Amino acid sequence: MRFRLIALSAILLIPVAAHSQNTEAQLQKNREELERIRRERADLQKTMNKLQTSAHSISDELQNINRQHDVTKRAVSSLDKQLGLISDEVSTAGASLVRAEDEAATKRAVLNHRLIEIYKRGPLFDFQALLSADSFGELIARYKYLHEIAVHDRALVKRMDDLRATIRGRRRQLVTLQSDVQQNRLEKAQEDSRLQGLERQRQQSLVRVQADSKKTQERLARVKKSESTLNNIIANIEAERRRGSSKVSAVARGNSSIKTSDYGKLDWPVNGDILYNFGRVVRPDNTTLRWNGIGIAASAGTAVHAVAAGDVVLAGQLGTYGQTVIVEHGGGDYSVYGSLSEISVAKGAHISKGQIIGEVGTSDPDLPPHLHFEIRHGGPAVDPTTWLRGH
Repeated sequence: MRFRLIALSAILLIPVAAHSQNTEAQLQKNREELERIRRERADLQKTMNKLQTSAHSISDELQNINRQHDVTKRAVSSLDKQLGLISDEVSTAGASLVRAEDEAATKRAVLNHRLIEIYKRGPLFDFQALLSADSFGELIARYKYLHEIAVHDRALVKRMDDLRATIRGRRRQLVTLQSDVQQNRLEKAQEDSRLQGLERQRQQSLVRVQADSKKTQERLARVKKSESTLNNIIANIEAERRRGSSKVSAVARGNSSIKTSDYGKLDWPVNGDILYNFGRVVRPDNTTLRWNGIGIAASAGTAVHAVAAGDVVLAGQLGTYGQTVIVEHGGGDYSVYGSLSEISVAKGAHISKGQIIGEVGTSDPDLPPHLHFEIRHGGPAVDPTTWLRGH
């Protein structure tokens, strides 16, 4: 019965070791996943730092915050899984320790009893038992019995040594696991705090996005109103021209100073890179804006030149266009120069090709200094870059 008890105890410890190895493998996999999540978040933080030190759309920042929020939630979830695995391992190790200690106590009692019996019988008991046999067969039987007792005693001592090692190992494991639990809880608290901070940051960004969207919508409404005013000015001039009114200038009644042969040959009103192109543009905040001209970036105060001869029909403030000059070239053709800081010509003046009509300024606070330039050919706005020479 004692041999069976020792063997059964050894078998019971095998699943514990297998469970511990499996849990450690799961923990290692989970830790690797957590490390990957943190590297992803570090990359997102680098991107956010770049956004905060450069011109960018608020929607880009909000998108980055949302991604950081998602990554941090995954980190918290990963830490929760780790905590669950470690807690399970603590329970398993604790139960294993209790079983090992119980078995050690039982084996210690048995071993103590055997030592007492050996002490009572004295060191010559085995020899006396053998020599007192009545026959050779009984001698052999007594020898086998004493041998089995010796084997059992050695197994008992070996089992006690194994149990002591197991108990020491389980206690060290519990200390390590308890430290892991504390570290895990600390990291989870830090991640929870980070998550709350991202929640606040996201709410603040949402408010900014809403404010920016409202500001943009108001800006678009002003732009449309300014475009409508400009269209009305040109439409009225064209209506008078078609009626043959005496108020219309000689230039308007004659042929246009901008001819078809001028395609791709007109000088630029100011040299610079194109800030925005003609046509429909979808902004980062998903609002749509249509430019009736192009924006040519240039330093504030740079001289602006007329692309062709004509008469000045407007020289002054025009809504979101800012300080604006409109030149009529005849035949229903017009050129428009907006976002000026200074105007050098007056309404009604006849100007020549290349004449300075003003200086570059800033009418849109969201854009750097530039010239807003349009060409109206026969009434509607056309892409000015088809008329200007390549540069």
